[in-house]
Amino acid sequence: MMPPLPRVVALWAVCLVGLGAIPAVAQTTWLTGYLQTVPLFSGATDFSNSNLAGFNRFRLSTNPSLGPLAFEVAYEHAVTLRQRAASAGFGLGIVPSGGEWIDLGTTLHEDDHVVWRHRFDRLAVSWSPAGAVELTAGRQAVSWGTTLFFTPADPFLPFNPADPFRQFRGGVDALRARIYPGPLSQIDVVFRPSRTEVGEEVTALARGLTTVGNWELSAWGGSLYGDRAVALGFAGGLGAWAVRGEGVLREVDGVRLFRATTGVDRILQVGGKDLFLVAEYQRDNLAAAGPAEYLAVVLSEAFHRGEFQVLGRDEIVLQASYQLHPLWSLAGLGLWNLNDRSALISPSVAYSASAAVSVAAGLYFGVGDDTVTLARPLPSEFGLSSVTGYISLSWFF
Repeated sequence: MMPPLPRVVALWAVCLVGLGAIPAVAQTTWLTGYLQTVPLFSGATDFSNSNLAGFNRFRLSTNPSLGPLAFEVAYEHAVTLRQRAASAGFGLGIVPSGGEWIDLGTTLHEDDHVVWRHRFDRLAVSWSPAGAVELTAGRQAVSWGTTLFFTPADPFLPFNPADPFRQFRGGVDALRARIYPGPLSQIDVVFRPSRTEVGEEVTALARGLTTVGNWELSAWGGSLYGDRAVALGFAGGLGAWAVRGEGVLREVDGVRLFRATTGVDRILQVGGKDLFLVAEYQRDNLAAAGPAEYLAVVLSEAFHRGEFQVLGRDEIVLQASYQLHPLWSLAGLGLWNLNDRSALISPSVAYSASAAVSVAAGLYFGVGDDTVTLARPLPSEFGLSSVTGYISLSWFF
């Protein structure tokens, strides 16, 4: 049985203070932090009132090491303030989580206007018995994605592609072994038990990655939530363009389903400044081919595990960011569902106040069918989205 959370916090506090007194290898500081505050406004729709809200996040991280042992700890508080008990919109500010096997967080306070939660997003220990072997146990980030926005072949807590605050990847509770046969090759084996609304499940996967010329190639296979699955990924360059792709073939209830994304990105010089372009297309046979299938997708086991980044079977994401000045940048993001023709559009601006402080502001609005019927309670993926604006202040220390 796990000890109560306060006891866990106290235990790790003592450990960290003790480790902080030990010279850590190759570290300039043993404790870092992140503070973010984001006020936002969501406009009214035919089905919801306007809403003033804001979320605040405070995070402390440390990575001390002692000989062959290394520790990773990240502890955070998240406070959401809201005028009405409604979502902030588009999942903005929600730290990716889900399926945790060990309860390392709790809600300190919750009412119609305030939600205050805290948790350990990282709590892991690694042991390197040899220079080419690393064994890790505990809550850790595992990322197998190759593409930048849509990552159907990444089985561990993918990001929301519309969220501009993707600073930290959510941690998963897992046992992991990494072997490095060479400087450009890696074998990664992950065993992950999970608890979700679906129930208790186990994922056991092995991945190999290597570099051939200027191409990074990877493949993984095994059991994904009890389903047989295999995946391939690649990333490289064709001329001045970076090309990326990944796909997974999975057997669900005896049916083989394919999910894949391919994309390109490039940095151009326009007016002596950097213009960064990204375009990706995803084909997802696990997702909905149209509005008539949205309800089935939302009620599916895959959805309740958090496996969907978007709902549509065919989707495109486009992003452009332009460096107006060393301290100022403009960006635009668009998600387009090719099946129901709805889209989510987000222009934004960012300012680097210092090496550690950044300020950003943005707007989200959806376009598409918003006529709700009994047969189609969700007429389009983005048509019912309200206009949402935000301002964010982030400080790393």
